Amino acid sequence: MRFDLVVFDLDGTLIDSKLDLALSVNAARTHAGMPPLDHDLIYSYVGNGAPTLIRRSLGLEASQQQVDSALRFFYEYYQDHMLDNTVLYPGVQQVLDVLSNEKCILAILTNKPVRFSSLLVEKLGLAEHFRRIYGGNSFNSKKPDPQGLNHLMVELAIPKDRTIMVGDSAVDIQTACNAGIVSCGVTYGLQPETLIDSPPEILVDDIHELVAIVTNRAPSLSQ
Repeated sequence: MRFDLVVFDLDGTLIDSKLDLALSVNAARTHAGMPPLDHDLIYSYVGNGAPTLIRRSLGLEASQQQVDSALRFFYEYYQDHMLDNTVLYPGVQQVLDVLSNEKCILAILTNKPVRFSSLLVEKLGLAEHFRRIYGGNSFNSKKPDPQGLNHLMVELAIPKDRTIMVGDSAVDIQTACNAGIVSCGVTYGLQPETLIDSPPEILVDDIHELVAIVTNRAPSLSQ
């Protein structure tokens, strides 16, 4: 079956943003009077939105006032530095070009704040490909709640059986499951280890594989 709507996660799926996120988190920790964290630990905190990222990064000993202050600083710092090191993953531009030429409807559903998401997509030259970009503050709830996916399918008039969610973490796979659509996990992203406990219906090591899956030009499912 061909998929008419492809919904992508952003960080760890389309863009390699981990270094800028880690540097921004550590800048916020410095602002809060705390020492920097190992980057790999910070990467494990990514995926549930900026407030959760900062809360996890500061630790349980941090007060809500400290968290709020650090979050404001994080937003300000990240606004100025989110493109310092962030790049597209290899093959992303080519795959989006092909899917757009195939008349697929493409959208982004991320837990990153939508203003950052939209700016990143624009500055990295991807904006023309996406019909909709929704972030962690676009709806009342974030992924893995299916609200965003359900909204996209209704808004774009695409049924569940013609929609696929592509992401790098368990959050994305759980979101697809909660919405009743097919999930595709990518192994090159930020949190491939989380896919072990939340296995997707489809798993790819290279985003180029997505073209055959979406357009149904080759066998698509892997166990």
